[in-house]
Amino acid sequence: MAVPIIDIDENLRIIGTAHVSRESAEVVKQQIAEWQPDVVAIELDENRLASLKDPQKFDDEALTKVLKEGRTSLLLFQSLLAIEQRKMGIEAGEKVGVDLLAAVDASEEAGIPIELVDRDIQITLKRAWKKMKFREKWRILYSLIAEESDEEEIDVEELLGDGDLITQLMEELRVSAPGAGEVLVDERDEYLAGSIEKLRDRGKVLAVIGAGHLNGVEERLMKKEKLSEEKWDELHAVPHPSAIWKGLKWGFPIIMIGLFGYLLTQGNYEELLTVAYTWLAFNAALAAFGALLARGHPLAILTAALASPITSLNPTLAAGWFAGAVQMKIAKPTAKDLQDFLKLDSFGLFWSNRVGRVLLVTALANVGSSIGAYLAGTAILSTLIA
Repeated sequence: MAVPIIDIDENLRIIGTAHVSRESAEVVKQQIAEWQPDVVAIELDENRLASLKDPQKFDDEALTKVLKEGRTSLLLFQSLLAIEQRKMGIEAGEKVGVDLLAAVDASEEAGIPIELVDRDIQITLKRAWKKMKFREKWRILYSLIAEESDEEEIDVEELLGDGDLITQLMEELRVSAPGAGEVLVDERDEYLAGSIEKLRDRGKVLAVIGAGHLNGVEERLMKKEKLSEEKWDELHAVPHPSAIWKGLKWGFPIIMIGLFGYLLTQGNYEELLTVAYTWLAFNAALAAFGALLARGHPLAILTAALASPITSLNPTLAAGWFAGAVQMKIAKPTAKDLQDFLKLDSFGLFWSNRVGRVLLVTALANVGSSIGAYLAGTAILSTLIA
């Protein structure tokens, strides 16, 4: 496999690498030694660099923080996207990011400063998640499941030819998930090019990026156009929920609490009991069903059922957080569980691995609780209106 090297001008060179290729890593080290750049720009952000340097830096405390901050969906999304790339890396005999880590190590050994030119992974994931419609998220999940069950032999060398396997995955899914493709490919091309452009006054710049981004970044750098401050602000912006979503998130619980209060003050206890039973039944049943689908511990399933009717009335809480915490407490992940999950070489890890199961219990219990609240509220309002 020929590793592509492009000279934008005499002071700016780009290497398009494969993130699971030892050959790419060797070419990167060779270019740093022979071309002797003044600065090396690397397709990483601080979080990804820390992960590459210490891949085992993921413990109970980090998992608990994910649950408390409500970042389970984003972590699951990131994990799903990483499965194929990590799986190819394992099959190719290299860990993912060997090329980027080689750039870091070779630069440090040569005393050459490095610049991390990729956007923070959390911002990228949040923007991708926000831009995708529900059917796009489902299609990505379905495609990953379908690939997991596909027993056709994979030509690793052919895949390596395209370099950035996550980008390749999203390119293949661009038709079914245009929102994700726009953020993970197009926006990152623009961000990478803009970050590299800023370094032009530092002397000779060697940029190491995934080959999947090479064409987009090259095209932008050839124009020598700097991004405006407004564009940087846009690319760094973390999307906020829409006004409609905020209205539903807070308005729906307020309506339900108001309804309970109204029936109570009117002394209509029979109607109040009917409404309360409907609310409890839908919320508890569907939250528990979500935890059950995740193969959660019976106590985690029970927790989801008990918490959902209450948390559905409080937008700052979620039933899955409590169910996930109980799952983690009862089936505490071991160091081996953490290490195995970080490999992300199989979709089945979300059920078979204790870390994966905690995340899945949290996410699916939340989904079940949300659906249960919607169905319960719809049923209650329909009955009262009728």
